[in-house]
Amino acid sequence: MIKVFEVTLSDDLQEFAEFLWQHEIPHRILEDDESQSLWVPRHVNVERVRFIYEQWRNGGDLSNIKVQRPLRQRLNPLSFPLTIGLLILSAVITFGIGFGNQNSLMHWLTITDYRFEGQNLIYTHLLESLRSFEIWRFVTPIFMHFNLPHILFNALWIWVIGRRIEQLQGARIFFVVILWSAVVSNIAQFWISGPLFGGLSGVVFAILAYTWLWDKKARVPFFGFPPPLMIFMVFWLVIGYTGLLEAIGFGSIANTAHLAGLVAGLLAVPLVQGIFKRETEL
Repeated sequence: MIKVFEVTLSDDLQEFAEFLWQHEIPHRILEDDESQSLWVPRHVNVERVRFIYEQWRNGGDLSNIKVQRPLRQRLNPLSFPLTIGLLILSAVITFGIGFGNQNSLMHWLTITDYRFEGQNLIYTHLLESLRSFEIWRFVTPIFMHFNLPHILFNALWIWVIGRRIEQLQGARIFFVVILWSAVVSNIAQFWISGPLFGGLSGVVFAILAYTWLWDKKARVPFFGFPPPLMIFMVFWLVIGYTGLLEAIGFGSIANTAHLAGLVAGLLAVPLVQGIFKRETEL
């Protein structure tokens, strides 16, 4: 993100921030002990925002200020390379494993290697993935889906919520949230069920919790998703533990990954805020 201006803590930016949100201009207001600053994503016209602020500070009526589109970037799939890449990679790998029927490829993507001896599932210790330098295994289970409803459901949420994170906070921050939540949810699910699981659901719960808490802590909502969305996803989490989702065609549900992903998303907020704080201090 780019800093637009810096003012003292005594300056009330509430009216200006509301104006920006009304015109769908993403921004953040950061405070330290002595000042506050306004930041916008790189795709926003910084000079235009600074000009509008100067007009407002000098007594101009914001209602008379015209904001021409596009002050921010138009919706363009190429503007969200990480989101698009995540969806494409998930689709390619999901079809590559034949929705779970191609074990030869799955052996390289599960969090640990495994084999079947009769009806028994045998798999290596989690630390073996580290000893053999197969670090990718801690992430790649998120790309495997075992039925069509599962990948469609996850892809929808990644497109709606993940794209918003990438748009407003950048691909780097979105990547951090994905990587963190993938590792946490995959390890948690492995401890409960072993290596045969997969899907982006843990990441989905993480990004939902992340955007919800971020807006909860902000004086003015940043992402702008309706709060009941979080209630719906918590309800969906509870339904997963009842077995109903398996009964209607979603297959075996990695409930622990969902719960761990939700917790990881909440913990990602102070993690990302720390990143922003270090950047502003440089």
